[in-house]
Amino acid sequence: MIEKTALNSGWTLTCNDTGRSGLPAAILATVPGCVHLDLLANRLIPDPYIDVNEIANDWIGKTDWTYRCSFEARPRDGRVWELVFDGLDTIAVISLNGEEIGRTFNMHRSYRFDVSALLKVGQNDLTVTFRSAYAYGAEMEKHYGYRPNNYPGPGNLIRKMACNFGWDWGPTLVTAGLWKPLRLESWDRARLAETRVSASLAGGDGLVKVQARLSRHGDRGPCRLVAEIGGVTKTVAIGADEDAVSLELRLPAPQLWWPHHLGAQPLYPLTLKLIDEASGGLLDSFQRDLGFRSLRLDTAADEHGSAFTFVINDVPLFICGANWIPDDCFPPRVTAERYAARIEEAKAANIHLLRVWGGGIFETDEFYQACDRMGMLVWQDFLFACAAYPEEEPLRSEVEAEVRDNVVRLMPHASLVLWNGNNENIWGFDEWGWRPIIKAGESWGLGYYLELLPKLCGELDPDRPYYPGSPYSGSMEIEPNADAHGCKHIWDVWNDVGYEVYRNYIPRFCSEFGWQAPAAWATIAESVHDAPLTPQSNGVFHHQKATQGNDKLIRGLAGHLPEPQTMDDWHFATQLNQARAIRFGVEHMRSHRDICKGAVVWQFNDCWPVTSWAALDSAGRRKPLWYALKAAYDPRLLTIQPRGDGLAAVAVNERTLFWRAKIAGKRLKLDGTVLAEFEFWRLLCDRFEAKEFPLPGDIVTPDLPKNEVVVVEMLDRRAFHYFVEDIDLALQAPRLAVDVSGIDGGYEVKVTAQNFLKDLCLMADRLDPDAVVDSMLVTLLPGESHVFVVRTAEVIRAEDITVGTVLRSVNDLVAGN
Repeated sequence: MIEKTALNSGWTLTCNDTGRSGLPAAILATVPGCVHLDLLANRLIPDPYIDVNEIANDWIGKTDWTYRCSFEARPRDGRVWELVFDGLDTIAVISLNGEEIGRTFNMHRSYRFDVSALLKVGQNDLTVTFRSAYAYGAEMEKHYGYRPNNYPGPGNLIRKMACNFGWDWGPTLVTAGLWKPLRLESWDRARLAETRVSASLAGGDGLVKVQARLSRHGDRGPCRLVAEIGGVTKTVAIGADEDAVSLELRLPAPQLWWPHHLGAQPLYPLTLKLIDEASGGLLDSFQRDLGFRSLRLDTAADEHGSAFTFVINDVPLFICGANWIPDDCFPPRVTAERYAARIEEAKAANIHLLRVWGGGIFETDEFYQACDRMGMLVWQDFLFACAAYPEEEPLRSEVEAEVRDNVVRLMPHASLVLWNGNNENIWGFDEWGWRPIIKAGESWGLGYYLELLPKLCGELDPDRPYYPGSPYSGSMEIEPNADAHGCKHIWDVWNDVGYEVYRNYIPRFCSEFGWQAPAAWATIAESVHDAPLTPQSNGVFHHQKATQGNDKLIRGLAGHLPEPQTMDDWHFATQLNQARAIRFGVEHMRSHRDICKGAVVWQFNDCWPVTSWAALDSAGRRKPLWYALKAAYDPRLLTIQPRGDGLAAVAVNERTLFWRAKIAGKRLKLDGTVLAEFEFWRLLCDRFEAKEFPLPGDIVTPDLPKNEVVVVEMLDRRAFHYFVEDIDLALQAPRLAVDVSGIDGGYEVKVTAQNFLKDLCLMADRLDPDAVVDSMLVTLLPGESHVFVVRTAEVIRAEDITVGTVLRSVNDLVAGN
């Protein structure tokens, strides 16, 4: 039987720059962890997330560091003793008892070293010395030559989390360390060296495929592999001269695994036991929870170009998704509980796919386990982003090793639905000016995306689709970011033009599009201490990493909202505009679901407190965008869209049952006076359908555009249309009444409108940094009420709900302008 001893305690950290003053000879270190976290825990550096402290920590990534620990061992003859490192970040030399046992060059893979000849009875000394990633990257640039990179540092020349070197939403915090657990393992005769498991459907039965490769030592006697799932058991004999085994199990009529918006997520524990034939003793074991579902990616040619449609259990889906970045600049801080909380927040926002983006990491097992349990689909990028990558050695071998490692590790997960080759690199080569920079005959990564990666996926995980890139049209003969083929990124919107331009595109699948806004007010207050606090004050400006980001925030308001004159109004107006932009884009794409089969917004989460494209900020606080996504991704959506010379109400139904109800609408003055109305009995929208209902001419033709609104209702869904932008809308200053009543765990805040209130928001973090409100962006006609549920441990009174600070609306911004 394998014996495992965790080696996660007793570590110290030493700075190898002896000329740096102010550091002790050694400090206590935490493993798993990293250099920055250890220095922070020992109060030796300022928190890099606060103010402009990031730049005071630049020296850390340019320095070498050594981790040391001593551990007890009792090695016995006849057994293999191995040190196993689940993750080292990144360029490391490992020594045991003064002897070098290995060198590592890749954060994204595990390492195993045989130390049987070096391990001593009693005390053993283990050291891991990390070299500066910058120094190694400089060497690699001399070795490979220059390759274009959209972001700072050598992230394209070294197998390290690329965004560690800085991104347009992330700081430059180049760290090092033992970022995943390590252990001492001991075994004899045989162990499971590689275990590949897949679960799929064969008709109505579940089909489990197991392919195992053994490591052998000493007595190469026969053994057997026993597999069990759902009461079905199968045993396969392994001869003394065999090092590989495969088997299949059929589970009769398992319950299907579904994404959360469609059904349940039953998981079946699979257990594998490797048993010695002679003694009957257990040599090794393996356990995973499997879900059964069918999966394919439909990229067939059709009348619109070529599709990009996920088909699960034979159901073509419209994907409501978001891009996922590392949830912390220092991944060891992200616990299983934090993963679960973030994914629950995504689920609550009606998101059912997270794209793990290629400039980050392969997340830890806990992320994918949580997605399996919660019915959250996962699109997994291979780790290539926004740069040209050499295909020569030694990088090529490291890429192959990390791909093998992670495909085998992650392939049992039912939630994982796509391997994607890269982020924006084919697009970059084609359209970002890389061609004249890359010399003739120089590699830039295409061989990875079109040859190596599909070859490895086909060998290791043939039941799961692979796609070469995002964006990619499916062919090098077609421009990579084409509307009619494959998956598309829309980035002229935000960077160059306003969000109304989303309607110029009907992509087959949009895997990136986004709009920026600052973090929640409480998050800014915790991380920036400028006095006064302004959009251009040093700390706020430093926590905006996008080039001309603040200028784009203001430019993006043009034609929609007035330019704000105070910090409070800047914060609310830009957050509101972000929510508006993304809801506008999503509803447009969903209304064309016969052509477009997915919207994956950039981005869901943040890694530090920053002005960014995220819906959930780094403290886990919801921005207004979170509430806009919840509405726009509602499985039953009612929206008003331009069609021809008029308008149509579009019902979009992603539920498993048809949606049939009366649809009714009115054209009103903002004071509530009805000018025209209609009623239709009944509109039928089948499951997985977008059904258009053309609105009557007297509804879509205004008398006074700046003073009118169209409201359409279908059961409890409601949609609005305005004939002018907010900046021209005749909104008055908000008049309202507020009533607060206590409930278990918080309060109900009832707001009654005395005039038309547009996009009413209760900013709960202005009352209590830990408070959470259930709804935002609520529009009320005169006389209507809405109840906000606020979860908080603090005392809230009606007088605390101040208009213009806690209670915000478009009325605040435009009345009197």
